Amino acid sequence: MSHFSHIKTKIRNLATLKSALTTLDIDWKAGPARVRGYRGQTLSADVVIEQSNGYDIGFAWNGAAYELVADLQYWAQNGSVERFINKVTQQYAFSTVMQETEKQGFQVSEKDKNADGSIRLVLQRWGA
Repeated sequence: MSHFSHIKTKIRNLATLKSALTTLDIDWKAGPARVRGYRGQTLSADVVIEQSNGYDIGFAWNGAAYELVADLQYWAQNGSVERFINKVTQQYAFSTVMQETEKQGFQVSEKDKNADGSIRLVLQRWGA
């Protein structure tokens, strides 16, 4: 019986996921690689985050998005699973917005992090 949990996300771009993890100073390795779980069980993932306790966290493609896979009984990150996913998802969304705005010729003129953790951006584009 597998002890791995599969938590759905809306993360669809692997390069942007990797960029978000790097920005958050989360050490990761590219897959395909094995996520280590209970009693030596493993699962293939596209991104693996090794934990100091010998159990890993991964992001694996499920055909629609990259879901977080881990044996949650051995979660060893600072904060809860929900907090971790929220942090990664927010950085992923921010990176996606920044990539798209740059493609369309916008530049950030203001960037503020609000008390609730949200990010406020003001963008500008100069016409010719």
